[in-house]
Amino acid sequence: MILFINACVRGDSRTRRLADRLLEKLNEPFEEIRPAEFAFPVADEAFLTKRDRLIRERAFDDPLFAPARQFAAAERIVVAAPFWDLSFPACLKQYFEQINVLGLTFRYAPDGVPEGLCRADALYYVTTAGGEFFPTEYGFGYVEALSRNFYGVRNVKLIAATGLDIVGADVEAILRSAENAIETLTQAGQMEK
Repeated sequence: MILFINACVRGDSRTRRLADRLLEKLNEPFEEIRPAEFAFPVADEAFLTKRDRLIRERAFDDPLFAPARQFAAAERIVVAAPFWDLSFPACLKQYFEQINVLGLTFRYAPDGVPEGLCRADALYYVTTAGGEFFPTEYGFGYVEALSRNFYGVRNVKLIAATGLDIVGADVEAILRSAENAIETLTQAGQMEK
């Protein structure tokens, strides 16, 4: 099953439009979560002490780890996150803080190098940006590094539409181009299972 992490907060989200097209082309059942609707715990000392104790005890059935269990079990992952303030919505960062669980989504090898424990064979990161200045390392790069280096997801793809808010931009043409790229990737078999 696909885990769809929808970090879009606007009802008319252009990022969501592209993510919907991708999900349609992947044509598999998916479960949608919306990090903006999560009540994330405050990461104070009491929380960290409890979390560390649960990890030491390997009490991964605790409700605290439900998002990490869900992420680790997903066969494929689609992340929809608009490019905001040189990154992505803060709720997505909070989500990744919750799922980054030693012993559940990753472990350390004897030499200290992280090894992924997640099942997913692919992660697709869908984004849109108003401007052309789109340094991928600030948003996508963070998710790609976590996915490859910690979670063990090697097939990480970026689907982006940029320049949407530039005066005179043909927004529909830009979005259609991104949708066509999704179509091309799908037809070419580049979205491996």
